[in-house]
Amino acid sequence: MRIQRQLTRTRPQPGDSPDLEQLRQLLADQPTDSSKLIPLLQATQQMYGYIPGQAFAMISEATGVPVSDIYGVATFYAQFRLKPVGKHIVKVCHGTACHVQNANAITDALKEALQIEENETTPDGMFTLESVACLGCCSLAPVMMVGDETHGKLTGKTATRIIKDMKNDTCRKQQ
Repeated sequence: MRIQRQLTRTRPQPGDSPDLEQLRQLLADQPTDSSKLIPLLQATQQMYGYIPGQAFAMISEATGVPVSDIYGVATFYAQFRLKPVGKHIVKVCHGTACHVQNANAITDALKEALQIEENETTPDGMFTLESVACLGCCSLAPVMMVGDETHGKLTGKTATRIIKDMKNDTCRKQQ
């Protein structure tokens, strides 16, 4: 059985308390049991961009799975996030080919440009910086992904230019 995913209209910002009405509706509309745990966690993350702490209790009540077991599943799989992420997730590949092509310089340049550490989100909620094991684009090394878009043959300077262009585009659209 597939659980229909719903997109959020607004992405929560760090410190926001999420409106759990969407999740409450999903749990009311869908048959729930322990076999649906992973699809429920995926749907929850799709709605909020992460799995809010309050969602664990709601999912536990709906499925009968203890909160500790749900938390164990959510922390076992790298796909699940337990805190809000930025509008754009910047993934820098640190696989062998990218590592050899100095992916660390790209990560360092992005950390400096965004003024955050890895796995952190900028205060404006625009960017989250992550290092990943492999993006599967070894011929383009070093590589980063921003959302669904892949950028290859990067230097620290070109990587930060991409981020600055995204910021400028966002500013222009808001004016």
